[in-house]
Amino acid sequence: MKTETADLQAHLRRGGLIAYPTESCYGLGCDPRNPRALKQLIRMKGRSAAKGLLLIADRFKRLKPFVRPLRAADLARMQRSWPGPVSWVVPASNACPPLLTGGRSTIAVRVTGHPDAARLCRRLGMALVSTSANASGKKPAQTAAECRRIFGAQVRVIAGRIGQRRRPSTLIDLATGNILRP
Repeated sequence: MKTETADLQAHLRRGGLIAYPTESCYGLGCDPRNPRALKQLIRMKGRSAAKGLLLIADRFKRLKPFVRPLRAADLARMQRSWPGPVSWVVPASNACPPLLTGGRSTIAVRVTGHPDAARLCRRLGMALVSTSANASGKKPAQTAAECRRIFGAQVRVIAGRIGQRRRPSTLIDLATGNILRP
């Protein structure tokens, strides 16, 4: 397990991409601090860079470097929905790469409730980019085999089972309380 983890960490440091199971589908991810990986992920999906990307982690501490300090009441509100399939749009820190935010002053974050995704973040000791494993506008991959078929050797696929959720995570704007995606 240690060798496997070290190998995966090295893969991500080099700008490698991974696919892994999440609450509703396979997620496509990378090291959120690696601009080359972020560009490759956006290009491979055929996704507009202006959309920004979501981050997941096993605990909020790993998301903190990407988020401006929050009021205690706002953090408590978010934490009541975690771990789970609820993502929050929050103020981004000044250190947050523009490729993550899509050039906006906000970033979407989630403490995942999916055991495999949470374990992966814990093993790697980091937050991960999490966007559906698909070409933009296509149906997200539901299995490791589908990911291998879609992405081939471009992505390291981590086998596992997706959760029971049928839709992407709920997305809530922390500032307004508006549900952006049910």
